[in-house]
Amino acid sequence: MLGLIISLIVVGLIAGFIARAVIPGKQSMSILMTIVLGIVGSFVGGFLGFLIFQRDAAEGFFQPAGIVGSIIGAIVVLGIYVAVNRRRGVGRS
Repeated sequence: MLGLIISLIVVGLIAGFIARAVIPGKQSMSILMTIVLGIVGSFVGGFLGFLIFQRDAAEGFFQPAGIVGSIIGAIVVLGIYVAVNRRRGVGRS
């Protein structure tokens, strides 16, 4: 169990960092938020992988993905986050 938590944190950090490098613009996030972004991206990547490939049906659709799926999921999550914040920021003075 401890190994799973540590691997989620490490993969989350890597995926979040790569997603932040890929998405243009400044994202003011701490290291902790980058890790959370990667972990959420991992589950989004696992969900998208399940929807596309219909694999691992025994484990269900809510599962962590590998590093590539985590990066793709983190890019999707960060893209949505940036789009929502940009839309909110337009009305501000």
